[in-house]
Amino acid sequence: MPEKELPYAGIRVVEFTHMVMGPTCGMVLADLGAEVIKVEPIAGDNTRRLLGSGAGFFAMFNRNKKSIALDLQKPEGKEAALRLIATADIVSENFKPGTMKKLGLDYATLSRLNPRLIYVSHKGFLPGPYDHRTALDEVVQMMGGLAYMTGRPGDPLRAGTSVNDIMGGMFGAIGAMAALAQREKTGHGQEVQSALFENNVFLVAQHMMQFAVTGKAADPMPARISAWGIYDVFTVNDGGQIFLAVVSDTQWAIFCDALALADLKADPRLATNNDRVRAREWLMPLLRARLAGHTAAQLSAVFERHGLPFAPITRPQDLFDDPHLNGTGGLAPLTLPDGRETRVPLLPLMLGGERPGVRSHPPAIGQHTTALLRDAGYTDAQIEMMISMQSVLQGS
Repeated sequence: MPEKELPYAGIRVVEFTHMVMGPTCGMVLADLGAEVIKVEPIAGDNTRRLLGSGAGFFAMFNRNKKSIALDLQKPEGKEAALRLIATADIVSENFKPGTMKKLGLDYATLSRLNPRLIYVSHKGFLPGPYDHRTALDEVVQMMGGLAYMTGRPGDPLRAGTSVNDIMGGMFGAIGAMAALAQREKTGHGQEVQSALFENNVFLVAQHMMQFAVTGKAADPMPARISAWGIYDVFTVNDGGQIFLAVVSDTQWAIFCDALALADLKADPRLATNNDRVRAREWLMPLLRARLAGHTAAQLSAVFERHGLPFAPITRPQDLFDDPHLNGTGGLAPLTLPDGRETRVPLLPLMLGGERPGVRSHPPAIGQHTTALLRDAGYTDAQIEMMISMQSVLQGS
């Protein structure tokens, strides 16, 4: 989709972010057309250098952005940041509470300079008794009930991705969008706050409300009583695994016919879904034995042919070869900062029948420093002096 057709084309965002939460907010806005300027320290965002499970953070959440490298501790670097902010619609940050205030880049200070500014803060907690704590995704998963619900009883387990960081950034972007809409009516900006803990509580709210409605505490997902008779992972004869679901009486009849289970279809103890839920203790071992002779591929074919819910158990790296993602443009070419080529998932939405795509690759440190400073009114001589003073970094 051409940039001029994207909904936030013409909106300028200056972000002071690192890791996942803040960069996600900027990525969402950038994918939707905003000009997002990533302000990095002279040494670059530390996220660029993470190993292990953090190695993909920078590449994933910093596409469609520009990079300017500034030393905010030096007057020249801070002045350059203020000049950029003066032209911005949105400032986004996810540093520890108090950090931006120490730099003189907090909302109270900046809003006096630009009353139309929208300021998005991504924090561990919204204001309250916990807001002084340092939070991480795993911290709030543990204290917010998600790890309890994900793991087996007595074995709390974090979810397998940075769910609160990513969704917290998304809610920051949603808040920014709401503030932009309100600014159209009032002419004034405002502060938007998003937080990991409150995001996590939103995720587990269905389990809170389950207790409110039934008076019974929700069991962790591996130990829960499923609402459906068949809703499980099956290990079959090739050692493969597949998730199979039968969630209605109509599907039960189709399932039995498709897999020659006429005796189970006729069994009055299994007539309804609730009957099958009550019979799971003896039904599931029986079904596992009956299906063990099939391969995962055979079961996939049967379930797909008959419109029954199923899913292969897929590793993240296998998704690069997923025919649906490759056939629908869900993966876009991406050049990593070190020059290697890969592909990356796009936003999970379509606008006018198209997925918002990659318009620019994750930037090198300070890649756009010179161009952005010129745009802010600095002369080449001033820029050269700032570079020599190490107040800014001119990227390659």
